[in-house]
Amino acid sequence: MTSCWIIYNGSLVNDKFVDQANLMAEAVRKYDVQPILKKNCDILIELDKPLENKPDFAIFFDKDVLLGQYLKQQGIPLFNDPDVIEICDNKAKQYINLAQANIPMPKTIVAPKVYKNFSILHTNYYEQVIQALGLPLVIKEAHGSFGMKVYLIETREAFFEKVSELSGIDYVFQQYVATSFGRDIRVNVVGGEVVAAMYRHSETDFRANITNGGVASKIELTETQIQLALDAANVLGTEYAGVDLLYGENEEPLVCEVNAAAHIRNIYNVTGVNVGEALTEYILRKLGK
Repeated sequence: MTSCWIIYNGSLVNDKFVDQANLMAEAVRKYDVQPILKKNCDILIELDKPLENKPDFAIFFDKDVLLGQYLKQQGIPLFNDPDVIEICDNKAKQYINLAQANIPMPKTIVAPKVYKNFSILHTNYYEQVIQALGLPLVIKEAHGSFGMKVYLIETREAFFEKVSELSGIDYVFQQYVATSFGRDIRVNVVGGEVVAAMYRHSETDFRANITNGGVASKIELTETQIQLALDAANVLGTEYAGVDLLYGENEEPLVCEVNAAAHIRNIYNVTGVNVGEALTEYILRKLGK
């Protein structure tokens, strides 16, 4: 019988991470695949011996790219590939790649590396950022999920307070897209096809993430939205992705970010589509099983 590991992070105690793994397990069972749920800490990375009892493939709902690289070296097909997860998990890296491919997105400036407890306040760098993007603007830490570590900066005082606070942390500055305040679209892409989408909105926060109190509903995507989501997912090499789209001027879509380990419960609740089923079909087709 074909088997797969569904890997999630053992240090995250919130029930939604286990729920994500269980929903994926439900999906693979429908295709006669045996799911084995694994926390990342269940797998000992012993570099001097081969891994035993390997699965036919693994679905990697974690950002432990070192574990991913190890499993990849052991010959286990991973979805997504750890190199892809690493790029998507670092917003600065993914925006550099998206920009190189001319993917429409908010104007973005990648912050320079500043070592913790040091400063570049004397260099006039931050004044150039404010001049280029204006205020308000958005600051995003390179690593963050569910809309966390994303800050709407409205004043110079708040700007300089935040950049001082982020000393030693990778982050980006981004144009604030006022036309998308409190609303965005989550598009799930599997194997180069859109399989589900939902509209998210919030009355109280510039971020529409459900975790931050946003609500979601079904949406019929335009051809432009579909193509942009597919292009963004493809540029970053994802085989499974949650692409978040903003509303730019005249409702033209912009890529907010691409998630390589996107959660599937909320979109299932809203649309009735278990994205895990589409992912399983794609994997089995790719592996010839």
